[in-house]
Amino acid sequence: MRHSSGEVLIVGAGIGGLTAALELYRRGIACRIYESAPEIRPVGVGINLLPHATEVLGALGLVPHLAKLAVETAEAAFFNRFGQLIYQEPLGRRAGYSWPQFSIHRADLQAVLLDAVKSRIGEARIHLGWHCTGFEQDEKRVRLSFRDRDPVEGEAAVACDGIHSVIRRQLYPHEGEPRYSGVNMWRGVTRWKPILSGASMLRAGWLATGKLVHYPIRNEVDETVDGKKRQLVNWLWEIETPSYQRWDWNRAARVEDFIAGAQSWKFNWLDVPAFLRAAELVLEYPMVDKDPLPAWSFGRVTLLGDAAHPMVPRGSNGAGQAILDAKVLAEKLAQGTNPASLKSYESERLGPTSSVVLENRRNPPDAILREVYERTGDRPFDSIEAVISAQELAALSERYKQVAGYDKVSLRR
Repeated sequence: MRHSSGEVLIVGAGIGGLTAALELYRRGIACRIYESAPEIRPVGVGINLLPHATEVLGALGLVPHLAKLAVETAEAAFFNRFGQLIYQEPLGRRAGYSWPQFSIHRADLQAVLLDAVKSRIGEARIHLGWHCTGFEQDEKRVRLSFRDRDPVEGEAAVACDGIHSVIRRQLYPHEGEPRYSGVNMWRGVTRWKPILSGASMLRAGWLATGKLVHYPIRNEVDETVDGKKRQLVNWLWEIETPSYQRWDWNRAARVEDFIAGAQSWKFNWLDVPAFLRAAELVLEYPMVDKDPLPAWSFGRVTLLGDAAHPMVPRGSNGAGQAILDAKVLAEKLAQGTNPASLKSYESERLGPTSSVVLENRRNPPDAILREVYERTGDRPFDSIEAVISAQELAALSERYKQVAGYDKVSLRR
C-alpha cells in the first residue's frame, strides 16, 4: 500500500487532469496524477479555447506559451451550403474580451500543460501505465485500486478519466452507454492556404445535408512550392446519420466515406472537395453525450471534465468547461481537503455544466445555420435580412455565450 498523506489523487492526465494539478499546486495542495496510458500521446485533433478558459490558463502563466503555438481566433463566420454569408462576428480580443480565443492542436495544448506540470510539480508525481480499476473509501481516506499495481491512498480522488470513466461507472453502474445525438462526425487536418481572415472559425451548411466546421490551428513557417504560406487546418464534417459504430476518437476513416454531400461545395473562398481530399488525417466519431448527473461528489471522490459532463462537441466548449472545473475544484479544496469541499465544488459547477450539455443538444452556436436552413427551405437567398434579422442572429450567438459562461457580463463578474 502506498500512502499519499494529505494528497489529492488525480485519475487521468488529459486536459482536465493536468489543469487540476496545476491549480492545486498554485494553492499549495499536493497531488499525484495516475494515467492509464503508458505514454501520453495526442488524441483528437483541433480544439478551441474560449476566453473564459484562456483567462484560467492565463492565471497559470500559460498564455504566452500557447500564443506561440496556436492561432488567435479573430472571427466567427456562418455560411449556408451555397457559400452565402449568413452572419459574421469578431471573437476573443477582437470582440473586446480581455483574454484571447485560441484555436490549437490538442497535442500542443496538452504538451504545454504537461511541461508545466513536470517543471512545477515534478515528473515523479506523474504515474504512467497506472490503470485505475475502482476505489474504496472511509471517513478519512480514499483508496484507488489499479491493474497490476499496489493500491494508493489519499485524502481525495478526482476522476478526470473522460467519457469512459471507471470512477463514474462505479458511482453509476446502471447508467448505460452514451446517448447518440443522431449526428455522425468526421474530423481531420489539412494543410491549406489561409482563407477569409486567416484566423476565422467557419461553419457552413446544416446537419440534414452536411455541415462543415473549419478553423486553422497552426501557422506553418515553411513555404510551399508555390511560394504561399500554409496553415494546419482542423475541420469537421457532420451529418445526420441513423446508425453509427461505437464511439472511439481514434477510429481511422476515409474522405470518400462522406464526401458525396460536399461535391458541389466549390466557393470563391474555398474548394471544399479539394480541401477535404488533401487531408493528412481523417477520424470518425459519432457525436455522443450523457444526460446530466444528479451528483458528482460522493464522500472523498468527485468527477471532473468529461467524466462529469460529456457533451456533444458543438460549442467549442468541452475542454473549456473542464478547465473551469479545475479552477473551482482547487479553490474549494484550498478550504480543506474534505467531502464538504468536494460538495461545494459540485454545487458551483454541476448546474452550469448541465446547462451547457443540454444547450449543446438544442441551441449551440450553429443554431444560426439551422434557423436559416429551415426558413429558406434549404435554398439560396437573395438577402439574408429578408430571412432573419441581424438582431435575431446576434441574440442566438449571445444566448449560447451566456449559458456557457463566457459572455462579457459573466466574465466581468
